[in-house]
Amino acid sequence: MPTPLPDAPSPLSLPIRRLTLEDLTACADLSENRGWPREEHKWSLLLAAGTGYGIGDPSGKGLATACVLTSYGPGAGAHARLGLGAVGMVLVAERYARQGIGRRLMRHAMAEAGHTPLTLHATPAGRPLYEQLGFVVTGRAEMVQGRFTAVAAAPPVTTRPATAEDLPALLRLDAEVFGLDRTHVLTRLPAFTDQLRVAEDSGEITGFAAAWPNMETHVVGPLIARDTATAQALVASLAAHTDRPLRTDIDVRHEELLAWLKANGLDPIAFNAVMTYGVPGLPGDWTRRFAPLTVAAG
Repeated sequence: MPTPLPDAPSPLSLPIRRLTLEDLTACADLSENRGWPREEHKWSLLLAAGTGYGIGDPSGKGLATACVLTSYGPGAGAHARLGLGAVGMVLVAERYARQGIGRRLMRHAMAEAGHTPLTLHATPAGRPLYEQLGFVVTGRAEMVQGRFTAVAAAPPVTTRPATAEDLPALLRLDAEVFGLDRTHVLTRLPAFTDQLRVAEDSGEITGFAAAWPNMETHVVGPLIARDTATAQALVASLAAHTDRPLRTDIDVRHEELLAWLKANGLDPIAFNAVMTYGVPGLPGDWTRRFAPLTVAAG
């Protein structure tokens, strides 16, 4: 079992503190320590739009553990009255693994959320801890990645780059589909993403999707669309304007979209369990919600 550094206090005895953008490098270092990509670009969004929590490494350098809580809402519907908190980037430095500090940090984040329901995407390794904390599996998402080949043609749906004038309509559509207000995140998309595109029909926006840089790939998310054909057209339009491989996390109930993505060169990478706490399922309309912005923020 990993042990703390000699003569150093245990992270269990150190205070949990709020993280800021000044902790960006330390968060990226922690990701790298656990074999994850550094993902500084994603960390910057999460620390700006959400609330980061962490415990400093007893050595005085970096972090022993970290996570981010991104809050949304409230919104319409019985399940959305209290809003929703998305927990992500739960990481513990290798030398402090299996000593209880991840559990301690999660309990702190849950306490900070109060009565707000929570959700997260769990890897197989993390799922047992979350189940012990009272989270239940309410869905699954499949991660796919690869170079888009355009072998299977996209439907003839009109897409174009989003403009500033589209923002009010985009926010209305997102609140209707997601079930909660996430204006504080979506208004950051123009600066965060390399592409933000909309689909429209007779002047009405029927979907939108973004592609943002993550290491050597472009991550497609969020992906909100009226139907599968619109989702396909949005993905194809994003792929046509990048030379990077695509990566995305698709709700497994969207079987037709997943089959189409795989026919176009994206390979299955992993499955994550969608888990919730304090609510029986996610609010909104899953039939039009195809992919999250990022599994770390919902």
